[in-house]
Order: sequence, then structure tokens, then C-alpha cells
Amino acid sequence: MTEMLSYDFMQRALLAAVLVGITAPAVGIYLVQRRQALMGDGMGHVAMTGVGLGFIFQTSPVWMAVLVCVLGAVTMELVRSRGNQRGDIALAMLFYGGMACGKLLVSLSAQAGAGSLESYLWGSILTVAPSDLAVIAVLGAVVIAVTVGLRRQLFAICQDEDFARVTGLPVRTLNLLLAVMAAVTVTVAMRVVGLLLVSALMVVPVVAAQQLTRSFAATQAAAIALGVVVSLAGVTGSYHLNVPSGPAIVLLAIAVFAVFSLLAAPLARRRHRARGEADQGPKVCDVQLPSQGSSDATTPEQRAGLAQ
Repeated sequence: MTEMLSYDFMQRALLAAVLVGITAPAVGIYLVQRRQALMGDGMGHVAMTGVGLGFIFQTSPVWMAVLVCVLGAVTMELVRSRGNQRGDIALAMLFYGGMACGKLLVSLSAQAGAGSLESYLWGSILTVAPSDLAVIAVLGAVVIAVTVGLRRQLFAICQDEDFARVTGLPVRTLNLLLAVMAAVTVTVAMRVVGLLLVSALMVVPVVAAQQLTRSFAATQAAAIALGVVVSLAGVTGSYHLNVPSGPAIVLLAIAVFAVFSLLAAPLARRRHRARGEADQGPKVCDVQLPSQGSSDATTPEQRAGLAQ
């Protein structure tokens, strides 16, 4: 461990892993809540065009990926909000077109080496330059401030847009803001996890945390903690095994999900027995909070309370 920390590139990689481990689940929990778990994967495809443009114009691929990915996210949200029956086709065109355009631009660039695109697709601890770390830190701080500071509002639009609109929330603005934050998270994580696997880090820690938690706030906190742990462990393992950091992080996250799933069954039985014993005594309240992710058994007012 001491030897690993003596290298500047590993120090930068570990710092980037912490930031990515926080931001990815912080945004991913909202995508899971509104059943858009694969949205990050689509934006990763679009971000490839930004990487290619960065090589073509000899500028930062990260900043170009941010610009292109944000434009793609806004387009996706506008298509989704209109509910067009051909919206899926339009999104597919956007995703695959972004991937094809990115590969074409990289191949035309004289700046890009043979392994340049590979490092963006799968992640690489060697590619986190000081300038990249500064960009990741700034963008990560913005994502954390928005996703945590506007937790209640974002939770409301993810659970019930009609109810959120009735309460006076700017639903369209919040939806666009969430899409932009997801796009920024994709570009923040692409150096560590890779564009093809970033969606997994946004989703897997969240669904793993859902196995053991019952409220939105607890799930968000647990998912962020899991994201940091698996990111640090994955980057450390990739250094010792000489493998890409992205696959190592994602496989560790899936392993944690498998373990938590095994623990969830006996925990659920224990809760069920405790609930049964409580039902035999004097009844104080007939309303029970549902498990994380459930929305059918509550009123909009009760669902809003889960964000506490």
C-alpha cells in the first residue's frame, strides 16, 4: 500500500475514485427511482462523440464530452417528456450515432494513439492527469450539491410528477436539471470506470443498498458509501493485478449486491415476524411504510414523506 501511494498517478486515481464513488450513486438513485437505470449507458455512448471532438480539436476530451453529453441528455429528456411513441427509436438513433461518431472521430485524429479510446471506454488509472482531477473535483462538487441539496424536490418528481406539479414544483426544470447532472456524472466517471460501464456504478450500489434499507435517505447514504468502497477497492485491485479499473470496480459492486441479496431474505423474515408481533398488540397506526422502490401502496402525501 505504501509503495502504491508513493506514485503521483495512483494518488490522483484514488482521489478520482472517491469522487466518482460519491457522485455516481448520488445521481443513480433518482434514475433507479424513475425506472431509467439504463439512461447512463445511453449517455455514455453519446459522450464518445465528445471524446472524439476533443481529439480532433486538440482540446480536453473531458470538457468536450461534458458539452456533448449535456446536449444529449437534454434531448433525451425532451423526447421522454413528450411521450412520443417513436421516442425509443429516436433515442436509439442518438445512442448508436454517438458511439459511431465518436469512434470515427477518434480514428481520424492524429492526436489519439492506439489505446486512447480504450482508456475512455473501460477506464484506466494511468489516464487521470492533474487537469482531469481538477475537472472531476469541480464537476463532482456541483453534482453532489444538486443531488443532495435538492433531494426532496428530485425525489418528488421521480415518485409522482403530477403530485409534484400540483404542489408548485418546477417539474420541467427539475427533470432537465436531473438529466444534466446524470450527463455530468457520466463524464466525471469515464476516466475511472469507463463510458461503457459507468451506468453500472450509477445503478448497482443503489440496488444493493435497497436490499437492506427502507427509506430514500438511508438508501442514498448507503449507496454512496458502497460506491466509495468499491471504487477504492477496484482501483487498488486494478493496480496490483494490472487490469482496467472499470471492470474491477463493477465486478466488486455486483459481488456486494449478491452478498446483500443473500442477507436481505433473513432480514425481511425478521421484520415480518416483528411486524406480526406488533400487530397482536394495541394498534396505534394502520399505515405502514412500503419497502424502497414501492409506490403503489401509498398516497402521494405518504410517498413524499419517504424522502425524509
